Amino acid sequence: MLSKVVQSQWNLLKGDIVPAVVTSVAPKGGNGSARVRIGTHEADLPKAAFAWTRKTAAVDFLKVGDLVQVEVRAIQGGVPQTLALEQDPVVEGALLAIDNRTGQVRAMVGGYDFARSKFNRATQAKRQVGSSFKPFIYTTAIDRGYTPVSIFVDEPVSYEPGPNQPPYEPLNYDRKYEGPVTLRWALEDSRNVPAVKALAELGPANVIKVAARFGLPPNMPPYLSLALGSIEETLWDMTSAYTAFPNQGVRMRPYSIVSIADREGNIIEENRPEPHEAVRADTAYVMTNLLRGVVLRGTAAAAKSLDWPVAGKTGTMDEYTDAWFIGFDPNITVGVWVGYDEKKPLGRNETGAVAALPIWMDFMKAFIDTRADRKNPPDFEAPGNIIFVTLDNGNREAFINGTQPQGANVVPAVAPASN
Repeated sequence: MLSKVVQSQWNLLKGDIVPAVVTSVAPKGGNGSARVRIGTHEADLPKAAFAWTRKTAAVDFLKVGDLVQVEVRAIQGGVPQTLALEQDPVVEGALLAIDNRTGQVRAMVGGYDFARSKFNRATQAKRQVGSSFKPFIYTTAIDRGYTPVSIFVDEPVSYEPGPNQPPYEPLNYDRKYEGPVTLRWALEDSRNVPAVKALAELGPANVIKVAARFGLPPNMPPYLSLALGSIEETLWDMTSAYTAFPNQGVRMRPYSIVSIADREGNIIEENRPEPHEAVRADTAYVMTNLLRGVVLRGTAAAAKSLDWPVAGKTGTMDEYTDAWFIGFDPNITVGVWVGYDEKKPLGRNETGAVAALPIWMDFMKAFIDTRADRKNPPDFEAPGNIIFVTLDNGNREAFINGTQPQGANVVPAVAPASN
């Protein structure tokens, strides 16, 4: 039962999910609704409020005295007007937001409910990262002279892993092959076979060295399956790694506590920005421009509706066990993971774009709405040795000076590329 304090002082807001007691249920043949009490207020729970249960009437699954969860959809004068039935989710998730320029943690969610589980999935859970690892492969490629228009052939391929081992034959998520594709499209559409081929050409050990400069462990197994995100990492480490792309190749060590002082004001602990150079600024900018394409045309195209300079990468594990999206704007990097605590499928087609990206978008909408520059958004600053080339398809592509196609229509780096 709700306490008298809660009953008398609870200030409800639209979007709140709160407990409610069922006070009456319409009989068979009635309108199918129920009535619930939230604190001292009562409100109807019509059939539309629980349509997702596939029950045609509240009496089929509710009785007087039941305690349920409801979302307040509309409120007037502090009194709930429209409700929707909710339930505690079985699926868990985590979110982490890091300031690109300082490393300070701006927001962190470690799970659905701290009272239900003290385990922090943002910092403690190591989960397979899926395609969110691919940017580190292509970063290694760009750093070694590849360009956004480098070609990989998307076709069936077989590798011999060693004696008495079956061939390794990676597949694309759609089980289709597109033939010659650019590095840009391989990343935007998250093609698996080109990523494995890129890893094989570069050498797994070289990719691991680059990933370690982004703060990821240096002892990752040097297998080709690394291209598909077979390694397990925390959301903390993955989100921190991505902050280097919008911050001109510099990763700031993440921290969540600014300072601790005793009762006399003496500083016991203090954290300050701690930079770590991950990759050259020009390589970081080309990768940022490539990751913008993931939003503009690729697997995260839904985020284009934000109408804001954002970039990022989806990640989905085999059998849909883990869904990721890690993305950023010039100021902040936000990572989202969704999955069960026990490794099992979320459900068919529950990809990073379906399960994680909408959460990321909700957070970014709230973040963008707090910005004073909403009508004049920031942009990613291009280093001086970045040039832009207008390609045959009309897109302007970013290249490190000297790697651009010969005879191309070159534009100096006076403004970021608009793809």
